[in-house]
Amino acid sequence: MLVPTPPMGWNSWNTFGADIDEELIRQVADVFVQTGLKEAGYTYVVIDDLWEADERDNRGRLIPDPKKFPSGMKALADYIHSKGLKFGIYSCAGTHTCAGKPASYGYEEIDAQTFAEWGVDYLKYDFCYKPAGVDGPSLYRRMGQALRATGRPIVFSLCEWGTNEPWKWGASVGGHLWRTTGDINDSWESIEQIGFSQNGLEAYAGPDHWNDPDMLVVGMYGKGNVARGGCSDSEYRVHFALWCLLAAPLMIGCDVRNMNAFTHQLLTNKGLIAINQDPLGRQGFRVGVEWDYFETWMKPLADGSVAVGLFNRHKEWRRVITAPWEALGIHDRRPCRVQDVITGEDYGVHTRFFGAPVDPHDVVVVKITPLRDA
Repeated sequence: MLVPTPPMGWNSWNTFGADIDEELIRQVADVFVQTGLKEAGYTYVVIDDLWEADERDNRGRLIPDPKKFPSGMKALADYIHSKGLKFGIYSCAGTHTCAGKPASYGYEEIDAQTFAEWGVDYLKYDFCYKPAGVDGPSLYRRMGQALRATGRPIVFSLCEWGTNEPWKWGASVGGHLWRTTGDINDSWESIEQIGFSQNGLEAYAGPDHWNDPDMLVVGMYGKGNVARGGCSDSEYRVHFALWCLLAAPLMIGCDVRNMNAFTHQLLTNKGLIAINQDPLGRQGFRVGVEWDYFETWMKPLADGSVAVGLFNRHKEWRRVITAPWEALGIHDRRPCRVQDVITGEDYGVHTRFFGAPVDPHDVVVVKITPLRDA
């Protein structure tokens, strides 16, 4: 398996959009190592759209924009690999990328071979400019087959926006993850709409095949390519905690060269990352909701414990949100140890239920472990 747990990394799009070059990508790779992101599990450095020149070369091959990437992609991949990281790139299933650059329709085999020769480890494959009369699954199957034929292990990320319910067929065309939604932006409204709509898709996720509710906007604070006003620290905490419970890919979108302390601490939180990377590979799901604002989500873990998120979606009310054992599949009288995943605090042994006060637009995440010798 290429991705037995959800992939973790960084993508250029959310903050930088068109403003990318090889020096930026090298700096990101350096920062991964220097700030502990690599040690925390972040592996992939992915260049999104607008790396391409306007035309293919005389052999029909994609070439990088010579002003942005004068050293070429092979040299950049080699640099990223020298840091113990993996290199990702972008193309599109249509005739042009979403930004109008040459895309891979009709060139799947030559592009896959080009990517393999460059040392690409991860391909994000978009869905703009789809030719009339060609269905989405067929387009993704063509590139999936072409990637396998190269003999190089390349993670295949289907960025089809959920248009044709790719969770039902993504794995069959060679996909390792697939977008379930449209694009995220840096706002509470976008995080809320996308994140909490993932309930019901949990049956389609697992090791080597993941639902992808799009990249992280944690730490953007209203700056960058998808900035829409930004979020508070507590809203970013909701965002990251929910994505971890969802077993979602964790692709950072902020400028990691300029993270503040809160952003760095959140993105490297060992407890939350352990939930996301749990080897059982279960996607979390909703088990309770009150007044449309106060939600309880659970994610079964490999050691028999349960991760539980208590989410307050109300913008003004503080509320005690509960997780009854019955909703978690645990016998009412079973004693369970409850620990705060984010802070590490031990809340002791409880029976029947656990509840905690949660501030507006915030979350409490706990690990509930049944005691076997009780």
